[in-house]
Amino acid sequence: MSTGGAAGRIAGLVERLLGRPLPLGIRTWDGAHAGPADGPVLVIHSRRALRRLLWQPDEIGLARGWVAGEIDVEGDLDEALTKLDDTLRELGDHHGRFTAADRAEVIRLAVVLGAVGPPLKPPPEEVVLAGDRHSKGRDQAAISHHYDVGNDFYELVLGPSMVYSCAYWTGDAATLEDAQRAKNELICQKLGLRPGMRLLDVGSGWGSLVLHAAQHHGVEAVGVTLSVPQAEYAKQRVADAGLSDAVEIRVQDWRDVGDGPFDAVASVGMAEHLGAAMWPEYAARLYSLLRPGGRLLNHQIVRSGRPRPGGLARPRRTFIDAYVFPDGELIPIGDVVGRLEAGGFEVRDVQALREHYARTLRAWVANLERDWHRAVDLAGEGRARVWRLYMAASAVSFDAARIGIDQVLAVRPHRDGRSDLPMVRPVGWSL
Repeated sequence: MSTGGAAGRIAGLVERLLGRPLPLGIRTWDGAHAGPADGPVLVIHSRRALRRLLWQPDEIGLARGWVAGEIDVEGDLDEALTKLDDTLRELGDHHGRFTAADRAEVIRLAVVLGAVGPPLKPPPEEVVLAGDRHSKGRDQAAISHHYDVGNDFYELVLGPSMVYSCAYWTGDAATLEDAQRAKNELICQKLGLRPGMRLLDVGSGWGSLVLHAAQHHGVEAVGVTLSVPQAEYAKQRVADAGLSDAVEIRVQDWRDVGDGPFDAVASVGMAEHLGAAMWPEYAARLYSLLRPGGRLLNHQIVRSGRPRPGGLARPRRTFIDAYVFPDGELIPIGDVVGRLEAGGFEVRDVQALREHYARTLRAWVANLERDWHRAVDLAGEGRARVWRLYMAASAVSFDAARIGIDQVLAVRPHRDGRSDLPMVRPVGWSL
């Protein structure tokens, strides 16, 4: 359905390039509507959004319009993002076959719609880091960009558990808090924690795992993070729980931890920040910090190892790179296992939690949307829009199996090869 105007012109061009009808509606700044009458609608509030796409015809250009409030979605955001993602991928597949006439038509339309002009400055939420990639200083800046948004903002999004990683939705987990508690307990069981053991949590966030391990398993725990606000929050939680003698929170780079050996190491949602080049050092450092027989639980997002459609290469820069996790890099689960083994570990168990993370992300989006105006007051509208888009889009990517998340349990074997692990996987570890 089309009512002409700017929406009709845009829809006509996109449909010609796609060779099929638009999968979702479009409404433009002039009130015109095109595309399906039912379902989600992509709202283009300003010609500025088209100018961004003209200069940056990829997801970065689209993201800049979204963060700046020039593009929005009415209706179901999940459905809209799924259809929009499919459309962008299809256009990307066709890009190499676009003719000079196709490109000229795009430029003519931009002229007619008044969208031609010099490139616009990106929204201030877009980050460009300085210094050598994965130097300690640059890693500190990357972590600060993502995590130092404000503890109050994260309380709103994450809820009382203050856990910023995939929850574990068991049959008994009726709430997000239940599911996060179940995830912390699953990690503790896999690590075989017992009273008197020493646990290191690399990338300990707001302290939820070390608190759970100390309270319910009697361990002495050290949590390290690069975020000062996170550390301050975690220290207060530890003090309030009366566990200051059992739990230590440090602002420290994992490369600087030197007070092993530990009986167990947890790395939850941290390895995504590493970058592929850092894996040999990461695996070697964690191996050196464990006693023989000690266990590592590495919990991280991974990308699909399947070939990309049409052999397409990964874009040079993505929305996630520019706005969410600068310098982050996902590798396939096979690479995770291989690099841990190359570092001396024996991998004993791998558990995929992909569907669990899609559900977790949607719970966070619901929290954000439920208290949207307060979120904007706490973090600013641009940052709140970044978080809404990244969490909703990530849920769609987990659903489509383009990314996954896995818990890998590995052990530093004894010299004689003993692992100290049970021969049969305990019931509590089962899917």
